[in-house]
Amino acid sequence: MKKNTRNKDEGTSNQITEGVIWKQLLLFFFPILFGTFFQQLYNTADAVIVGRFVGKEALAAVGGPTGTLINLFIGFFIGLSSGAGVIISQFFGAGQKKQLSQAVHTAMAFSAVCGFFIMIIGIVLAPFALEAMDTPADILPYGILYMRIYFLGVIPNLIYNMGAGILRAVGDSRRPLYFLIASCFTNIVLDIIFVVFWNMGVMGAAVATILSQLLSAVLVLIVLIRTRQPYQLMLSSVTFHKDMLVRIIRIGFPAGLQSVMYTSSNIIIQSSVNALGTDTVAAWTAYGKIDTLFWMMISAFGISITTFVGQNYGAKKLDRVYKGIRVCLFMCFLSSIALSFLLYTFGSLVFLLFTTDAAVIDKGTQILRYLVPTFFTYVCVEIYSGSLRGTGDCWIPMILTSLGVCVLRIVWICTAVPIHPAIETVVFCYPLTWTVTSILFLIYFHCFSRLKRKKTVLL
Repeated sequence: MKKNTRNKDEGTSNQITEGVIWKQLLLFFFPILFGTFFQQLYNTADAVIVGRFVGKEALAAVGGPTGTLINLFIGFFIGLSSGAGVIISQFFGAGQKKQLSQAVHTAMAFSAVCGFFIMIIGIVLAPFALEAMDTPADILPYGILYMRIYFLGVIPNLIYNMGAGILRAVGDSRRPLYFLIASCFTNIVLDIIFVVFWNMGVMGAAVATILSQLLSAVLVLIVLIRTRQPYQLMLSSVTFHKDMLVRIIRIGFPAGLQSVMYTSSNIIIQSSVNALGTDTVAAWTAYGKIDTLFWMMISAFGISITTFVGQNYGAKKLDRVYKGIRVCLFMCFLSSIALSFLLYTFGSLVFLLFTTDAAVIDKGTQILRYLVPTFFTYVCVEIYSGSLRGTGDCWIPMILTSLGVCVLRIVWICTAVPIHPAIETVVFCYPLTWTVTSILFLIYFHCFSRLKRKKTVLL
């Protein structure tokens, strides 16, 4: 009889460390992919609705310079929080319940404190940051308003991201997906009410976003509080455990710094785009929503392999680690090539969702057909860095990415774009830096990393 009293949350085995590798990666990948898709729909829904019902200036403001600056802060936190995901997956894989509980409570305290400081910084610095990016004057008021309202609701956003990261680290990628679906549809409904019917413009889109993010935060907290697993969240126990906080920051800080450098280089790129006029800014914004399909997919593979490697590395099953990396690389390359073909062929039609302005559509299609055939050059960067992060090896991948992507990208923008100021010159920095960084990762992973194998070829 005792065997039948097991809580439904508990499984008889950890399938990530025992199941068929490709099935476990896909079972983990698809919920993350769809979850990332619905998470991106927050801002995309705002862009579609304000672009169609307010104007191209509002479209440019909601997704262009504001999106880049928001990603600067949110990306830094998500990078930091990845440290929590790594140690939680390792403790869970190793069955260390006490350490797992301490890591969970430290992580949630960390997200609340970070959220408070990011909220203050974002609200205060919004106008100065947008002006420093040479945001066109007709976009600036919309951008400042959207950013300030968005940052008012940033604490629930970070709590959700941390809570979802905890669930994914222990192998539960489905419930974060369900929560995102609920909050995404809430955002769309509220967008329609606030923007279309109540004529609240950019303010309505921002308010809809933060209310829907609040819903997702509440849902993930309920699950963590009600579970009977060792990762259960008890609000009275949310505090900082010094050792855990140090480990989270030690592992997560390189990823957070890497995200900041990524976004900083993108800010410089955005400034170059801003100088090309409102039509180009709007086209770049719309393209950014389309190529999000690739970044959702590649990110889902990256999170999947990090969790897979983290749990199997914690369980000391290195053979599964190596096989998992091989399988993930194959699936990611195949998916990237297929998606590139679809976007190149049909992607231009998607611009009609955002605008009917012919100049914006033409410019956006030009950007899309230039970049999507090069997506595959980024695969090794994401999969190898995610694999190394799962073992706790974060500093060298951060340095490689910073040099190969960020520094080289800035050098290109500062030297080549002034000579030939065109959108093609600006966007060429992407395939250039992806290719160089992939080569760096191939060399490091196979020759110097802690996962190198003398007689095993992972490609």
